[in-house]
Amino acid sequence: MSGREDRQRGDRRDDGRGDRDRRPGGARRNARGHERNRPAQADRAFSSAAPARRTRRADPARLAAFETLRAVSEEGAYGNLVLPGLLRAHRLDRRDAGFATELAYGALRWQGTWDAVLARCVDRPLGELDGAVLDALRLGTHQLLAMRVPDHAALDQTVGLVRAVVGAGPGGLVNAVLRKVAARDLPAWIAELTAEAPDETARLGLAHAHPAWVVRALRQSLTAHGRDAAELEALLEADNAAPVVNLVALPGLGDLAEALAAGAGPGHLVQGSALSSGGDLHRLASVREGGVRVQDAGSQLVALALAAAGREGGSGSGAEGERWLDLCAGPGGKAALLAALADRQGAHLTANEVAPHRAELVRRALRPVPERAWTVRTGDGRRAGELLAGGTAAEAGFDRVLVDAPCTGLGALRRRPESRWRRSPRDLAELGPLQRELLHAALDVTRPGGLVAYATCSPHAAETLTVVQDVLAGRSDAEPADALAAARAVALPGALERDRDPSRPWEGSSGPATVQLWPHVHGTDAMFLALLRKR
Repeated sequence: MSGREDRQRGDRRDDGRGDRDRRPGGARRNARGHERNRPAQADRAFSSAAPARRTRRADPARLAAFETLRAVSEEGAYGNLVLPGLLRAHRLDRRDAGFATELAYGALRWQGTWDAVLARCVDRPLGELDGAVLDALRLGTHQLLAMRVPDHAALDQTVGLVRAVVGAGPGGLVNAVLRKVAARDLPAWIAELTAEAPDETARLGLAHAHPAWVVRALRQSLTAHGRDAAELEALLEADNAAPVVNLVALPGLGDLAEALAAGAGPGHLVQGSALSSGGDLHRLASVREGGVRVQDAGSQLVALALAAAGREGGSGSGAEGERWLDLCAGPGGKAALLAALADRQGAHLTANEVAPHRAELVRRALRPVPERAWTVRTGDGRRAGELLAGGTAAEAGFDRVLVDAPCTGLGALRRRPESRWRRSPRDLAELGPLQRELLHAALDVTRPGGLVAYATCSPHAAETLTVVQDVLAGRSDAEPADALAAARAVALPGALERDRDPSRPWEGSSGPATVQLWPHVHGTDAMFLALLRKR
């Protein structure tokens, strides 16, 4: 065995990944080298090395997780957008990349609960701690309470990370705090925290790492969309489960064979999709080239349903010559799928995005699709009427319009776990007017007989049912269409049937219905879809 291989084996044993040596170490000594009276090592759950002999380096996998938390804390970044690049930058293999992913996303997901634990172990307000030290403590806490990492490895590696990245000074603090954290397991900590909870909502929030207002919002969302409020705890648990990566093959352009050969399995909701356990999917040539994309199956369903609406069972006219519009296209996932569908059907997609840098992301997403099928425009979706200025009578409107409206993202908390700690009820009030304006603008540029799909990655009634009902109440030129029929037409057999039926009939109607997907029911983000037809 080479020296390098031997060091790698030793590193992995010490950091809690791979084989773990839990045998007692040597006697503990003080700074002068004298032995100290301590309990036997077999009775302790901490590092077997004296503080002076603990690691002073940053394990690459933990460093990638730490840098992800710092980007989220300091730059307002999204972890799922930052981490993949860091995994490549640190050249982590599949095993270490999986560890870094579980650690980073888990620490972000459980941040509120871990902070409540840390507040009982730190002798000052957490806000007075250096931000880097606090993020390191969150990573250490997650390893101690929620991962199968030996206590000594979690403590030793976290202290080493702090010494290597922050400095030697805070190492003692981190060591002392994490020892207190390790004194109880997760059930004991949850019991202690929830014993003082003022009500059931607060208890569920602490036990499942959701702010209390989000717990209330999700309970209300379940009942608003016709589900049982008793499903709330299952929904919270699904939010905290590590999400399976969803892939989509762009119709006519992508092939899932490479992903399936690499271990992915077929999707359960729509055709042309696959489920992957993760890792760096950029290693797949089909992903790098853009024919296969990472996209939640709920988002896939929305785009497919809009393209198929009105043609269920072979009815309705073809799409040849149709004009489609994605009003809020950034970063381009649904636009890429719509453009590929448009190209196959002889339609043309205009992808509109208000932010120039996001418009560039849309262009990148659309590059695998022949340019004849799409156009990217930068502009405010609320002024979509500018798209029709100077057009001929034949260009008096779009045939199909997608409004993937900006929202709180309460339906994607499992993929963007930091969102639960960033959002507040104020966001609902601020986003509501924008959502209504965008939907009005979409209807204004839709030709008579055309369809508008209103979608959000949030199940909250204030962003879904109420928005659509308010817009319809103020117009005489639009009516509900059946989103459920369109969704079932593109879903796999049985995927939306019986207890998985996602529909809610329009108020006062037994016919057309909206669609609301759920993580605990469908294994997707909580996507909402309503279809409206221009009279």
